[in-house]
Amino acid sequence: MSGSEERVVAAVSALEPELIALRRDLHAHPEPSWEEHRTTARLLDVLQAAGLPARVGPTGTGVICDIGTDGPLVAIRGDIDALRMQDTKEVPYRSTVDGLCHSCGHDLHASSVVGAAIALHHELGQPGATGRVRIILQPAEESVPGGATALVAAGVVDDVHTVFALHADPSRPVGDVGVSAGAITSAADQVEIRLFGPGGHTGRPHQTADLAHIAARVVVDLPMSLGRLSDPRDGLNLTFGSIQVGDAPNVIATEARLLGSLRASGRGAWEAAPHHIARLLPAIVEPLGATWELDHQTGAPPIVNDPWAVDMIRQAAMGVLGDDHVGPTEQSAGGEDFSWYGDHARLGYFRLGVWDPARLRVDLHAGGFDLHEQAIGLGAQVLASAALRALADLASS
Repeated sequence: MSGSEERVVAAVSALEPELIALRRDLHAHPEPSWEEHRTTARLLDVLQAAGLPARVGPTGTGVICDIGTDGPLVAIRGDIDALRMQDTKEVPYRSTVDGLCHSCGHDLHASSVVGAAIALHHELGQPGATGRVRIILQPAEESVPGGATALVAAGVVDDVHTVFALHADPSRPVGDVGVSAGAITSAADQVEIRLFGPGGHTGRPHQTADLAHIAARVVVDLPMSLGRLSDPRDGLNLTFGSIQVGDAPNVIATEARLLGSLRASGRGAWEAAPHHIARLLPAIVEPLGATWELDHQTGAPPIVNDPWAVDMIRQAAMGVLGDDHVGPTEQSAGGEDFSWYGDHARLGYFRLGVWDPARLRVDLHAGGFDLHEQAIGLGAQVLASAALRALADLASS
């Protein structure tokens, strides 16, 4: 590591008790997408108390903070919203808000970014320091469309060369990092289909539109037909998680509602999918006598990591964690709105091990999900070091 990297790593180590306390506070007081008001105020307080010029983001929640005054600009992003689900852990920092929980690690992401910001503020404030870092504590990653689209529209990354981010990975032990170039997440949309018919008696389905039968046809035929219209390498997959039709065994319903998730590993198939669905759905539904409505909510394309940004992360992580703790990562089926920043800047996104091998492994989006808190400081150190390496490389090129 360079001298500047060594100093930021040491600075984060000194901050570790405060970062753990911050993460626990955020975990105990989760807020959903677009409602992160307490979270925003808490993050502002911590950053401003450390002397950073933090401000509320353009959407009214979230925080933006620019560090340094001269030179190339890179950004570090952390998301801050929680999921609408119950916290089932028995820990002192368990969620105090019924039906809300930080079960995706955003409390860690935000705390690590705060640690990196404070350490970088000290380093980039030294005489002769060059380079700038923009801190983006983003709201509403869990919503569709995600908060990244609003920040991109507001110009937050217009002048940014590269954006770095991390995500908690419970499949890796704490102290390990996974990072690879290319696509490492999948596109993810939400689809709602409503079917309508006159209803009737189940003894005479031929006299009406049998919505239970039609819904079943949609669930089977629509995903299968989509697959025949897309390249198998793009991994297009439509899966329905909720099917609601009727209330009685002898009544044909007048309305059905289907909720699904569309995912794709390739951007081309994802971009073409809305057109295909709009053509296929009437062909399935209308010959059977029903009408339909489609609400296709665009989520986010796959995150495509830039090779140069990945190299910055890999070198930084090896310096912080050691060569044996840094390896490749596979493309996942999960979606992440961080991908939208890639339309304007290079992306460097890595997975940070958070699993405590002494405990049972629990996956993301589970009520019992928790993490080894040593990961908070390690994440901050890798983010800060990667930013410094990127700035040094950009300044020399």
